[in-house]
Amino acid sequence: MALTRSSIRSKLPTLVLAALSGPRLNGPMWQRHSSSDAAAASEAEVVNSRHVGLELFGGVKEYEEYRRFLYGEITHKALLVDAAGTLLVPSQPMAQVAPLLLTQTPTHAIYRQIGEKYGVEYSEHEILNRYRRAYEQPWGRSRLRYVNDGRPFWQFIVSSSTGCSDSQYFEELYHYYTTDKAWHLCDPEAEKVFKSLRNAGVKLAVVSNFDTRLRSVLRALNCEHWFDAVVVSAEVAAEKPNPTIFLKACELLGVNPEDAVHVGDDRRNDIWGARDAGCDAWLWGSDVHSFNEVAQRIGVQV
Repeated sequence: MALTRSSIRSKLPTLVLAALSGPRLNGPMWQRHSSSDAAAASEAEVVNSRHVGLELFGGVKEYEEYRRFLYGEITHKALLVDAAGTLLVPSQPMAQVAPLLLTQTPTHAIYRQIGEKYGVEYSEHEILNRYRRAYEQPWGRSRLRYVNDGRPFWQFIVSSSTGCSDSQYFEELYHYYTTDKAWHLCDPEAEKVFKSLRNAGVKLAVVSNFDTRLRSVLRALNCEHWFDAVVVSAEVAAEKPNPTIFLKACELLGVNPEDAVHVGDDRRNDIWGARDAGCDAWLWGSDVHSFNEVAQRIGVQV
């Protein structure tokens, strides 16, 4: 049943109360990662309450009608997009391992493949295990892993993972992840969709935990010009899920956080972080599965 003005008004007090009493235990979500048990409990609460707004309106369709009632046919003025794992993915088969540049990548295979001529003898399995241990270690006194071009951090990761500290090996590996050999676009329809969104007046930004090589990667894939802004954690000194990086993206686009929706593949970094900043957020691979679907939910036909 379509929503009427009176029915929407009757639901607003409940919706506002639910939003104010939502899952924000012990401060912003981006600060809650000192205990794995606490994180698991927080995630469970977020999952349970994730669609509280949708449930009040009877589901996605009525929620979208509600947004259109408030904001017009196009429900969001800006789309923020995660890079690795959402906009782009590794060109080689995926492996569950934190990346040289992203969340899931065949790092151990590339490290072994390129490293053979530099004397790397560890098996891919050994490299993978050593990589995980190195990546999970605290990095200095800062929460930021990616500072500027990220070289000190990645030199530590590469040498710890492979036992090889050869500078030429590192440089070859480091450069590889700036090329179109290492990446491809996740959705082949992305360019067409983003063009339609921009033609409809929706502003676009990439928001990513990345070092400064991200811009080179986007240029290599010929997609940097699709976006009105590229916000890189290494450049703004804030990594998702810190709300600061999302707020910076909104500032650059000239929109209020409540007028933006962020799409990403990581529940903690992308969904919790964006919502802490006041943005709407959709989980890639769950809430939405293609950029065409994203556009449709915003109210733009491709």
